[in-house]
Amino acid sequence: MSSLIERDRATLWHPYAPASATLPLWEVEAADGVALRLRDEQGHTHEVLDAMSSWWSMIHGYRNPVMDAAISRQLSRFSHVMFGGLTHQPAVELAESLLAMAPGEPGRRLERVFLADSGSISVEVALKMAVQFQTASGRPKWQRFLTIRGGYHGDTFAAMGVCDPVDGMHSSFPGLLARNVFAPRPPAAATANATASAAAIAEWREEVEELAKQHSNELAAIIVEPTLQGAGGMFVYPPECMRILRDIADHHGLLLILDEIATGFGRTGELFAGQHADVVPDILCVGKALTGGYLTLAATLCTGEVARTVSAGEAGALLHGPTFMANPLACAAANASLGILATGAWREDVARVGAGLAAGLAPALKLDAVTDVRTLGAVGVIELRDAVDIAAVTRAAVERGVWVRPFRNLVYAMPPYISSATEVGVMASAMVAAVEETSEQRVAA
Repeated sequence: MSSLIERDRATLWHPYAPASATLPLWEVEAADGVALRLRDEQGHTHEVLDAMSSWWSMIHGYRNPVMDAAISRQLSRFSHVMFGGLTHQPAVELAESLLAMAPGEPGRRLERVFLADSGSISVEVALKMAVQFQTASGRPKWQRFLTIRGGYHGDTFAAMGVCDPVDGMHSSFPGLLARNVFAPRPPAAATANATASAAAIAEWREEVEELAKQHSNELAAIIVEPTLQGAGGMFVYPPECMRILRDIADHHGLLLILDEIATGFGRTGELFAGQHADVVPDILCVGKALTGGYLTLAATLCTGEVARTVSAGEAGALLHGPTFMANPLACAAANASLGILATGAWREDVARVGAGLAAGLAPALKLDAVTDVRTLGAVGVIELRDAVDIAAVTRAAVERGVWVRPFRNLVYAMPPYISSATEVGVMASAMVAAVEETSEQRVAA
């Protein structure tokens, strides 16, 4: 009989990959805590630590007993009901918890939650919300968005329209994506190899202010990933740039949308990355770690002003409604995950993971192939001069007991928060060794 990997290659199509009979794959046989048991194409078993948290979502680890129990309890009641005209306890409790932990300040508080299927859809909802808000406010021509280069907000069409216009997917869909306004990327935050000068930040502010002024009669909102741009390059920028964007939005009557799908729930060292600058958005998108990685769910939170204005508009409603909106199993998982975070232990965990990554990845700076090493919260990045050989680096890391999934010119880690200091050390050393080995092989070739 064919192996599972061979059957996969004959039938499935994986993300950001060709439909190929030679795609490198590992079969997952088991997962527990921070560990995965993988089987390769030759039938060999590999016990590895998951440095990816399954694309940044499995923050409490696999088979977490609190998470498992919450989903089991909800499954014994009901697994799904439509959310049109109906409600249920897991959804109400989740909305209450999200609003209680969300950032707020006098005159600007997040008061409503729209539950969506995925992070990309939560961004679609946020963009719709902003356009409907401006239309209901008597500004129907304000339908474009200002963002910064280097961003990533998802793979659906409106979300792609606010991703980086060069390194994103715009060129593959000419004529289909909205023509939005792109400001320069902010200066990089200070790292071992760079500093962020006040002059550079001031110059960037002037450029963004000028763009906002030029397009102020057509913009609905500013949308950015706060402090850390994820899939756009793991780029860290000074938190004060968030305050600049908040000020620009307020000056021109624009909404500020913060996409915290990758950064929310503690990943950067604050519960939400916008809190590094004490910035409160008008609309907030969360996902990924929302359910602790167990099920797909995202949310779009907005202020009371946004909700009231949209509801009073001609449409009389927010024009979106996913079939599986507020799925009870997913909401139960999210409530369990937020309950774990509410204990406050995440802050110590993230600090431990961050310290381990900073120490463990530092030796990579000595490698000729490496241009930068940076960390923020429980995020560690090795930036290379050239594009990563994904298959080679992944294989080299697996052989050292670690699962990574590099992209572009980056080898990075976003470990589960429960990772011990020893486990983080293993992850970091495997990443450095994998980069060193594959770089030497490339030079030799």
